[in-house]
Amino acid sequence: MEITAQRGLSGAPPFPQPRTCPYQPPETYRRLGEEAPLSRVTLFDGRVVWLVTGYHEARQLLADERISADRQRPDYPALAPRFQAEVARRLVLIGMDPPEHDEHRRLLNPDFSRRRVAELRPVIQDVVDHYVDRMLRLGPPADLVRDFALPVPSRVISEVLGLPGEDLEFFQEASRRLLQATTREDSQSAGEELIGYLDRLATRRRTESGPGLIGRLAREEVAGGTLSHSDLVQIALVILVAGHETTASTIALGTLALLDHPEQLARMQADPAAVPAAVEEVLRCVAVTDLAGARVATADIQIAGRTIREGDGVLLSGTMANRDDRVHQDAEDFDIGRTGRRHLSFGYGIHQCLGQSLARLELEIAFSTLFTRIPNLRLAVPADQLAARPLGSGTVQGVQEMPVTW
Repeated sequence: MEITAQRGLSGAPPFPQPRTCPYQPPETYRRLGEEAPLSRVTLFDGRVVWLVTGYHEARQLLADERISADRQRPDYPALAPRFQAEVARRLVLIGMDPPEHDEHRRLLNPDFSRRRVAELRPVIQDVVDHYVDRMLRLGPPADLVRDFALPVPSRVISEVLGLPGEDLEFFQEASRRLLQATTREDSQSAGEELIGYLDRLATRRRTESGPGLIGRLAREEVAGGTLSHSDLVQIALVILVAGHETTASTIALGTLALLDHPEQLARMQADPAAVPAAVEEVLRCVAVTDLAGARVATADIQIAGRTIREGDGVLLSGTMANRDDRVHQDAEDFDIGRTGRRHLSFGYGIHQCLGQSLARLELEIAFSTLFTRIPNLRLAVPADQLAARPLGSGTVQGVQEMPVTW
């Protein structure tokens, strides 16, 4: 029997849903994943879309040219009110299709190559050490989100982009307001503030010498006519927000997952060579976002006994695909002894995360340093008292605060 997703169908649970554990998907998603690799869910505006929970099906669709990432399409699914803001609908790279997507990605590849990321190791280590030093100097308790998880990737991405160090607190707060906005108006206001800041910086970098990606693109590509000034600003916005917010949440929630599994944490602490594998398991198990991508079908697609119709919204759940027991043995277990990188936490296909090498290195250094220098780190409050982000802000998950002691 063929099933299509339409508006107004009954029996499609709401999406997204609140979590009972900050780093685990809601039980409803688990139930849907057990029933079928494709299900139907209802968005906040009443639209019914497909939710893809199967690993193989998600990979197939993420590589399918018949689904579009173009957020400016009128039928692109809005996951929360903030996604209806204009600033959220025109996003380079993650919100566009080829050939424009490919042209922009080509310009950025040198800044995120494995070689360039490897050169950043001492920079990242210095940043991590700085914030661990500060935590130890001030003494317990500390807020791991405020004092470590958020500022570390913020400082790193500011180095990559070439942002002035004195602006760190400004863009942390502005990007927080953008990603956690619960209304279209709040999202637009925060986005315009960030865009205005980046517009002024990119304008200065065309004539003033300055480090980082913004300076290079302004002097080479914008001045040479191969990239527009507005697209440079958009590129900087996407990298700035995506480059620190998801990594910050992964550091915080990954730390929580490791503390929840002390035997796995002990294995990582006992063997520095186990840290990369521990990072991969954190990436697989810790659901920072429920999605590996949101798309809209541009043609009918037959998959897993279902028919995705042209114009249907398609949500691809990396969270559930990473728990597909057809791919991972004992998929619900947190086990740093797993091998390989068979997860979709960085997406798949042409939109696979540009900064994944940078994120992996940040996580390796953050976890290794944190648990080496503060080996008895632990929560200062019961885990069930940690305040999660408001549901209406979208699909990026995290905790507002994470009190820790040692």
